Amino acid sequence: MADFQRATISGATQEFTNIIKPQKRQAKMPETGYDPKRSRVSEGTMADFQRATISGDLNEVPGLGPAALKKLQDAPDDDEKVTNTFQLVGKFLMLKGPDEDGHKVESNEHMQKFWHWLAEKGISSHRSAIVLAIAEKMNTMMPGIYDPSDYDDDEE
Repeated sequence: MADFQRATISGATQEFTNIIKPQKRQAKMPETGYDPKRSRVSEGTMADFQRATISGDLNEVPGLGPAALKKLQDAPDDDEKVTNTFQLVGKFLMLKGPDEDGHKVESNEHMQKFWHWLAEKGISSHRSAIVLAIAEKMNTMMPGIYDPSDYDDDEE
C-alpha cells in the first residue's frame, strides 16, 4: 500500500502503473517471406488445384478467402485490380523479372517477390499457401519456374 500511496501523492501514476502492469507475452515472430512450410492448405486441396483447369474464378486458388479477394479486387487504380485467376497468374509471371546486367531472377527470389506483393496488397493470411499454389500450378506448365528443393531442410 505504501507504493500506491507514494505514487498517488507524487502524481507518479505512470510509476504505479509500471509496478502493477503484467508483463506482456512476447509476440510471435512475424513472417519474413515465403516459406512453403507455412502453408496451412491440405495436400488434397493443393493437389485438386494442381489437377484442375483454371476457370478464372479467384475462389479456386487455395488460400484466397473472402477478405483476400476483396483486397485484390479493390485497388484504387484499375490496372492494379486482380479480378480473376488469370490476372493473378499474370502478376506472378511479371514478377519473374526483370533480368538485367547478368542478374537473373531465380526461383527463390521470384517467390519472395510474389509473397511481398501479396503483403503490399494487404493480404495478411495464407500468403505462403497462395504462393505455393500458384508456383506449383505454373511449374506444371513451365517446368523450372519453381524449385521446391530451394526449401528442403539441410539436415535431411
